[in-house]
Formats: sequence, C-alpha cells, structure tokens
Amino acid sequence: MYPVLFIDAIVVKVRDGQVRNKPIYVVIGVTVNGERDILGLWVGDGSEGAKFWLQILTELKNRGVADVCIAVCDGLKGLPDAINTVWELTTVQACIIHLIRNTFRYASRKYWDQIAHDLRPIYTAATEAEARARFNEFAEKWSKPYPAITRLWQNAWAEFVPFLDYDVEIRKIICSTNAIESLNARYRRAVRVRGHFPNEQAALKCLYLTTRSLDPTGQGRARWATRWLSRPEARCRHYCRSVSPGRSPNRACASRRTRLSTVSRSEMLDAGRGWGSSRPGSGNG
Repeated sequence: MYPVLFIDAIVVKVRDGQVRNKPIYVVIGVTVNGERDILGLWVGDGSEGAKFWLQILTELKNRGVADVCIAVCDGLKGLPDAINTVWELTTVQACIIHLIRNTFRYASRKYWDQIAHDLRPIYTAATEAEARARFNEFAEKWSKPYPAITRLWQNAWAEFVPFLDYDVEIRKIICSTNAIESLNARYRRAVRVRGHFPNEQAALKCLYLTTRSLDPTGQGRARWATRWLSRPEARCRHYCRSVSPGRSPNRACASRRTRLSTVSRSEMLDAGRGWGSSRPGSGNG
C-alpha cells in the first residue's frame, strides 16, 4: 500500500526500422515515511494511452500494491477510470499545472497573464465551495470569448478538487506531478544527449543507469522526507487521519476512516514490494 502514487510517461526515440517515438511509463510510490520508490519502467507502443496504463496498474496490484489512497496524474483521457478499475476507492488527483497549461492552449497568448491571474483564486481556495464560487466568477468573464476553457475545467472538476480537502502541507505534495516531473527531467537530459536508441532495451538501460545515479549523497531523499513529515498532525478537512506515518488520507473519508491506521511499517514494506529510489526495476521491457 502507498498513500500517494505519481504516474507519468516520457517519450524517447527508438530506431525500429525507422526512428519513432515510444512512451516509457514511470510510476513512483511514496511510503508513509516519505520514501519514494520507483516501481518500474515500461515501454509502450504508439502514444501514451489509458489502456496500457490499466495493464501497468494491474501488474502493480498483482506484485503486491494492494491499495493506493491518492493517485496523482496528468489529464490523460480515461486514466481516472483505469485507476479506479484497479483500486476502486483510490482518489484521483489531476495535476493542476497540466490543467493550467492545457487552459492556455485555448487562449490567445496576450491573455495568458490575465487568465493565470484569474485562475489563481480557484486553486488556492480554502474549500471546494470557495473554489466553485471563484470558478463561477472566472466563467462569467472568460466563457464568452473562450468557452472551451470553461468546458475544460468543468470536465476536470471532479479530479481537480480532491486536494482542497487537505491542509496546505499536504496540498503542496499532491496538487501536481512535480515529484515525478523532476525525475523525468533527469531522464530527458540523459536521452537528449544520445538522440535516439537502437532498440527498447538500450533505452531502458539508459534510464535504469540514470536512476541508479540519482541523489548519491541522499540529501534529496532527506529533503523530501522532511517535507512529507513536516506536520504529522496535518489532517484533511473531514478530520480524517493524514498521510503521515500510521495515518490515512481518505476519500470523502467515510468508508476509509480507520482503514490504514493499523498498518505497520513491516506490512507497508511487504505490500509495496517495489524498488527503492536507487534500485528501480523495469516492467515489460
């Protein structure tokens, strides 16, 4: 079991007859003690898709990840359904950075600063009700010139609001995929200097060696754990247990109020048999 799971994919160029783009799927699990485990690397075909994510998440469950409390992902269509197919009670949190970035696609560049300024009260609201009120104000101003922006936020609202139930310390961690984007940035840097790879195995080997070289001094791991455990008393706004050790972030909270409070550290490690941040594994590659 992992309190928080971050999922994302990067694209590499592989020479298979001709050079083509192939996605490599990456999953990071965060333990109750703030340790990040890279659970695997998987090579897919074509573009990133929810169907392949379903296979990956099913494999993780079969490997022992019996439950996930919060899954943080980008706005890929069908991905929330794939997550809830594997873990029925998992709360899906959409990355607000991806959501804001997608918003700019529908607007003229000269309005980006105004739109960003008007969006800020929505994702910094104290409660979901306040966020809805700020969004209604935003829609009144921008729905006429850019109706697609309003539809984008309305369609993503269910996956956007879960982080608003938690204290600021927890929000900063689960509101975006920054935890995995920093890893992807290192991967892209390694891939960029090589151009393209002769086959999938070469790409996986490059990313594996890059992962092995991450954080040699351990300072990054310590810094992350400090952020994670900075406020053990932090709770969601339904007064459930938090994501700190022995505590739980619960979905709307009623059905899972005490579900994780009795999970021991040894049970956590047995259930989440992934690789540590310095010992990644590869999935179907």
